[in-house]
Amino acid sequence: MAHENQTTHNAALFTPVTAGDITLPNRVWMAPLTRSRSTPKDNEQTPLHALYYSQRASAGLIVSEATQISQQGQGYAWTPGIFTDGQVESWKLVTDAVHNAGGRIFCQLWHVGAVSHPVFQPDGRAPVSSSAWTPEGEAFVGDRHPNGPTVPHVEARALTREEIDAVIEDYRHAARQAAKAGFDGVELHAANGYLIDQFMRSGVNKRDDEFGGSLENRLRLLGMAIDAVTGELPAGRVGVRLTPLGGAGGSHDENPEETYPAAAKLLSGRGLAYLHVVRATDHGGADDNQARGDAILMDIRKNFDGTFVANGNLSPEEAARWIEEDRADAVAFGRDFLANPDLPARIAQGGPYNEPDDSTFYGGDAHGYVDYPSLDKIDDPLPNG
Repeated sequence: MAHENQTTHNAALFTPVTAGDITLPNRVWMAPLTRSRSTPKDNEQTPLHALYYSQRASAGLIVSEATQISQQGQGYAWTPGIFTDGQVESWKLVTDAVHNAGGRIFCQLWHVGAVSHPVFQPDGRAPVSSSAWTPEGEAFVGDRHPNGPTVPHVEARALTREEIDAVIEDYRHAARQAAKAGFDGVELHAANGYLIDQFMRSGVNKRDDEFGGSLENRLRLLGMAIDAVTGELPAGRVGVRLTPLGGAGGSHDENPEETYPAAAKLLSGRGLAYLHVVRATDHGGADDNQARGDAILMDIRKNFDGTFVANGNLSPEEAARWIEEDRADAVAFGRDFLANPDLPARIAQGGPYNEPDDSTFYGGDAHGYVDYPSLDKIDDPLPNG
């Protein structure tokens, strides 16, 4: 009886939902998951990526792993880009495979800002941010540095006004490239303490120009980036991700209860596909502030006029309750989708679930990437090439 109740309860996740211009068949979305398996030299995708994503095509929507909009935007080893023609061609393998499997996929557009290292920068200069700032922790540089694979972060330098304009053009170009690559839309990564968030967060942004000081000024880069991306794609094909608490490098905002609902208000009235908010992260102690974070998340929801997606440590049963209670319109799953390529089917029948192997999360080959079994126990053949 408990199993039947659980399955019925989870049914809330299996009704269609509209996100901008797209109607999606379920509310079980795949969150962006960095896996660090792109080609080392060119940051391109491979047939292995096509298999990985197509295995997970039953998601209501797949949001791709974070994908850098420029060489300056890279901060981790072996992460993909979307700014060269070769990268576009490599992503076509992925989008074609997902579409052939009946799925839908958005490209998450990413600039890490300060959370980088000179080994990734095209001219070997310091990484960039809203202001001079040294992130906590270490950069994952792989084989790029003699002291690697991880080395301490260095102090980032403040972007000049002209460089900010160049970054906005990089967002515009990346959106155009994503469309060429066959993505159904894009998600602007304005979360997790990366570049746009570094402008939003008062703990990092110490500028005294039109991009710093007041909340309006600190949100200016977010608005400009959205304007650029929606200038290339229909607004109904553009989502945004925010993280009120936590994030890479230890960045913080002094008043997230004000900042992030204001960001949601700025994003309203534009016809965007959705707003995707992380309720907690593995960084920055956000898990210790779960009640606070959820209260902020609900205020964000109240201030956004479109489809609202929650992400962060929600079990399938909790996710279903969030839908039933109108706390979210969809829920994005990360680790669960990593280990369970057929996650919607497993949720629909109440499990069982594969356990993720965290030793294979970042870097490596097919193991821990495309070899998690589906319910039918039939292993997908590896592609040629």
